[in-house]
Amino acid sequence: MTPDSSASLREQVRQAIDAARQRVRAELPAPGEPLDVPSEVERPADPARGDFATTVALKLARPLRRPPLEIAKAIAAQIVTTASDPDSPIASVEVAAPGFLNVRLSDRALAVAAVRILREPQTWGHVVAAHPEHVNVEFVSANPTGPLHIGNARGAFTGDLLCRVLTAAGHKVEREYYFNDFGSQVKNLGASVAAIRCKEEIPEDGYRGDYVYDMARELPASVLEGAERSGEDPAWAIGRWASERVRVGIEASLEHLGCHFDVWRSESTLHNDGWVGKAIEGLRAAGDVYEEDGAVIFRSTRYGDDKDRVILRSTGDAAPTYFAADIGYLVEKFSRGYERIIFIWGEDHHGYVARVKAAAQSLGFDRDHVQMILTAWVRFVRDGKEVAMSKRSGEFITLDELLGEIGVDAARWFFASRAASSGIDFDIELAKKQSSENPVYYVQYAHARIASILRKAEEAGIKPPAGGDAELAGMLAGILRGAPEAELARQIVRLPEVVEDAAASEETHGITTYATELATTFHAFYRDARVVDPDEPERSAARLALVAATKTTLANALGLLGISAPELM
Repeated sequence: MTPDSSASLREQVRQAIDAARQRVRAELPAPGEPLDVPSEVERPADPARGDFATTVALKLARPLRRPPLEIAKAIAAQIVTTASDPDSPIASVEVAAPGFLNVRLSDRALAVAAVRILREPQTWGHVVAAHPEHVNVEFVSANPTGPLHIGNARGAFTGDLLCRVLTAAGHKVEREYYFNDFGSQVKNLGASVAAIRCKEEIPEDGYRGDYVYDMARELPASVLEGAERSGEDPAWAIGRWASERVRVGIEASLEHLGCHFDVWRSESTLHNDGWVGKAIEGLRAAGDVYEEDGAVIFRSTRYGDDKDRVILRSTGDAAPTYFAADIGYLVEKFSRGYERIIFIWGEDHHGYVARVKAAAQSLGFDRDHVQMILTAWVRFVRDGKEVAMSKRSGEFITLDELLGEIGVDAARWFFASRAASSGIDFDIELAKKQSSENPVYYVQYAHARIASILRKAEEAGIKPPAGGDAELAGMLAGILRGAPEAELARQIVRLPEVVEDAAASEETHGITTYATELATTFHAFYRDARVVDPDEPERSAARLALVAATKTTLANALGLLGISAPELM
């Protein structure tokens, strides 16, 4: 089997090992036991051992009932027989006790990957998912009672970055924002605006930020007149108007961040369109609903929850609970054909996970297709002191203020560089620094430096080779036999596997780590190799091709994070 040249080099190596395993089966027949052991391939901790390593021989020892070292040697022998094939990504393989296989990539495989970068720069780093899914990711979803503040920021960054990575990994992704325009907090917001408008005291559970006073001044008389004509409580009418104003502001703030949504969904539409009622009827049909003290209750303990949950209150109007709306939302989402639904919530929503999954299972959905990512706290620090925030008191830094102070790129990097489940101390002053202390500046500088090198080379009349793919690959392979070119080439070809790993783990900090390592490798390369050398035009041209591929790789890695790749700094 010829490895798929469009796959990552790690996947090509895995395919080559799988092919060798199939040929070994004839030599070492299994005594009736299954051999569905995956050929997992990973980067060794010590690069001196090779480019990739696998423990598949150790895992095959039991089903084959043979020493792992014997199995490893048999697989290695099969790989060696195909190493001379020009399409093989493997140059050599070594066996190490007790049964490891250490693989080294061929210079040609590295060169072909570099040519692919130059020929397909827009899609470099993107991979084809083995099982592509239609995924809905809902994130941020802050209540429309005030502008987004930096406490909401983590969900925005986590969701946007995850969507970018899943898309690059071959999945179809739709981004969704859900806002609660049906609850008492909307009425409280309206009551706050009305109180300020009438120069009365703001209710105890109202909102007091400057933005509330701004809305009180801008409130159209028609809103109050409409409420008077209909007999509706003015607090509700004003609250709906105010929450929509806030929602528009939230959308603008997220666009400033570079974060757009495909779907904006309100809680009121779930009730108005009947989805909440359909969900409750679905639970009844499953036999998972009972009544107690006038309330209607979902028997969620049947599916692993710690207690049953009220879905219709015992009040005279049998009003649905927030959880009932959540169940209706789940039914509505699955009706759109998604194969997986991801919610990104703060860690304080831990108790919601079991009940939502229980509802999904009761309604006949696969509970594993409903996924929750819980983001840890963020502590914003300025000059060593924590920045306190409260939306009700109006004491907070808005997302727009943060982005205006430190920039979108720095903000994105700092959030992307930590696992979503890890707490962050976000140092605002460090994020503002324009020096190598600031990691995003360090990586962006590497990209700008390459752009400068390419401009100077063009001024000197030296350009990357213009021949066909085979000719260019041959020229590149010629310079990859030694350092520092080989180290740089080995770094740039890693981007697709970094994307695969990020999508599998649903985390993005591996991308920031990779971008930093690539920038460091490039800076070392530039220190040790004279790229623009009029005395060696052919070697310079090949090095320029490698440098251009590095520039694309840095730009695409930054693009996965939603960060710009400047040409000048």
